[in-house]
Amino acid sequence: MGKSKILMQIRDELTQKNSDANVIYIDKEKYEFDHIADYNDLMKFVSQNRSDGLNCLFIDEVQEIAQFEKALRSLLSEGNFDIYCTGSNAQIFSSNISTYLSGRHIETKVHALSYPEFLNFHGLAKNMESLSRFLQFGGLPYLIHLPQDVHTINEYLTNLNSTILYRDVIGRHNIRDVVFLNNLLKYAADNTGSLLSVNNIHKYLKSQKSTKSVSVIVNYLNHLVEANLINRTCRMEVQGLKIFEAGEKFYFEDIGIRNSIIGYKAQDINKIIENAVYNHLNLNGYEVFIGKMGNKEIDFIAQKDNERVYFQVAYKLSDEKVIKREFGNLDEIKDHYPKFVISMDDFPIETSYKGIKHKKLIDFLYETKN
Repeated sequence: MGKSKILMQIRDELTQKNSDANVIYIDKEKYEFDHIADYNDLMKFVSQNRSDGLNCLFIDEVQEIAQFEKALRSLLSEGNFDIYCTGSNAQIFSSNISTYLSGRHIETKVHALSYPEFLNFHGLAKNMESLSRFLQFGGLPYLIHLPQDVHTINEYLTNLNSTILYRDVIGRHNIRDVVFLNNLLKYAADNTGSLLSVNNIHKYLKSQKSTKSVSVIVNYLNHLVEANLINRTCRMEVQGLKIFEAGEKFYFEDIGIRNSIIGYKAQDINKIIENAVYNHLNLNGYEVFIGKMGNKEIDFIAQKDNERVYFQVAYKLSDEKVIKREFGNLDEIKDHYPKFVISMDDFPIETSYKGIKHKKLIDFLYETKN
């Protein structure tokens, strides 16, 4: 819904600026475009609807057209085509476009609403009540059209998750064991922010009398990442900057979908706010890693433009022991990059740890640093 709306807005803006432009709009979710199945069909349709002047071609859900990239390359070579596409599958969309249109395309990832966007969208004030609502239901734009009750919103999020699974994972990759795929997604939701070893998942499944191989588990996790349901985050050694292949963490692209899978539970608040911090960093253009420092862990190392920021995330800095643990890990890092502890406390915590600042979650999520 979000990327389709953006595509239509781009179309409307272009036609306002250039009324002579010939617009060709293809929406692969509509029946009338079912006949465009591959790149030959696409070329035929465009040829029938093009003009000699500037042609603005818009394709919504372009990945539904087999080998679409061949047609796009051919059309771009003609010089009078301005092309805009949306896609739901990150791997297919990125790799195929990069291969065929290297240096001739710009890719923009569409995320769920940030907290400030969520407030603006719903006409809410910045306070703990709206923050709690954001952490429970997430930032999908369509929520504004729904009755604001828990049952209706959860039903919508559950149905949306099923649609994504069946369209972008099960159908695209011919998945046969749908039950296992759903259980794996539930496992990822229940272990949000925990190190997930594929071998440990395999051992757990064996204890549950499941016989899935390690390679199948890896493939299924990759499919979920490609469908933009979850994001993978690797571990990085704080000092040596070595990136570890084993032991990854997975965070959900939208917290609301995560909560709809296993339920919104008070005991999961640490996982949920950690997911929210990860999403905010990702949305603001940071490359995010899990920090490893001997036997200790730094929740996030965020890198952008050759700069780095360290983050520890906690629900509440409830006592001196918790404060020393969260600030202490950061204090052991001997470089001079900024270091922050993020928590859901509603008042700032004063600290004597030099250079390490505390920031309230609500203030952190409200910041934009693009």
